[in-house]
Amino acid sequence: MKRILILLLLVSGLVQAKTITDILQRKVDIPDNPQRIVVGEGRMIYTLALVEDGDPVRRVVGWPGDLQRLDRQTWDRYSAAFPEMKKIPIIGNSNYAQISVEKVIALRPDLVILPVYAKQEGNHDSFQRQLTAAGIPVIYIDTRVDQLKNTVPSVKIIGEALNDQAKAQRFITFYQQHMNLIRDRLRQANPARPRVMLQLHIGRHDGCCTTVGHGNLADLLNFAGGENIAVGRFGSVFGQLSPEAVLAADPEVFLATGMAGPDQAQQLQLGPQVSAAAAQQSFARVLKRETLLSALPAIRHGKALAVWHNFYMSPWHLLDVEVFAKTFHPQLFSDLDPAKTLDEMNRQFLPVPETGTYWTTAGKR
Repeated sequence: MKRILILLLLVSGLVQAKTITDILQRKVDIPDNPQRIVVGEGRMIYTLALVEDGDPVRRVVGWPGDLQRLDRQTWDRYSAAFPEMKKIPIIGNSNYAQISVEKVIALRPDLVILPVYAKQEGNHDSFQRQLTAAGIPVIYIDTRVDQLKNTVPSVKIIGEALNDQAKAQRFITFYQQHMNLIRDRLRQANPARPRVMLQLHIGRHDGCCTTVGHGNLADLLNFAGGENIAVGRFGSVFGQLSPEAVLAADPEVFLATGMAGPDQAQQLQLGPQVSAAAAQQSFARVLKRETLLSALPAIRHGKALAVWHNFYMSPWHLLDVEVFAKTFHPQLFSDLDPAKTLDEMNRQFLPVPETGTYWTTAGKR
């Protein structure tokens, strides 16, 4: 009997072996080596791929369908490399807010990882409390709301939670080296900041222009040495600027985001399956349809840049920062090579090398 009691205590110690402090500063007891994970966003695969060795979702037993819906290119490539991924149950369309507690509990996860954007009052807090009451630990990370502050600790949290501390720390070192180079060089040179317009999902919706006033991509733009013309124009993170307001601001650089695949001819094509020629041609076509914006000197003079929209929601945003910095301050960052940085990420961290096109220009008009 005594031996059985000792074994039960040992097993209990293994099941709840450590305490994690998540990005919301919540202390959560989690298993020492969780094997059944539910994630609150399918596109968390971008971050998991940097931390986990081999199949980045081998422990995932449930997730929403946002990866299939919003990044079919990555879904196709990773599910081809790791076919078991196709069997992961889909438990919501876009994010965990649409998932029932019963569905999650039925999957018997030993850990749930949620993105911090989902942390809101009301039903979301109820979701977390019910899972906790059911004995399922929940931790939060953030790589898309306040990336500059929260990316490094979030990668560290994932590494600690999944017992991948060594690889997580290797990526953190890599990330900080690249980000610090840009930060320090801008501080020392203190160059004039070009006025920048950032249009999200250009050509995807009628009307112009959806942009970011603060947070996420706006923070990356500022970090890279640009002056966002949308600052102070609206109170929310995302908002609209009319074409007339953009023309009046006369930005020196025009940025756009997109994520259409090679089969979506009428949209801005960027991503893992898009060729460089297709990306550039699609950007030129989309800009041509923006009849009012086409009058911008920045666009006419070739200072228009498009980047893959999904970069901003993971540590991959360091590539956004490098591309932005090189565009805003070409002489100061003449030695910066974002393509080389992506190659280094492929070699050192990613299980499925990224070989598509993630940024493009449209050339002078």
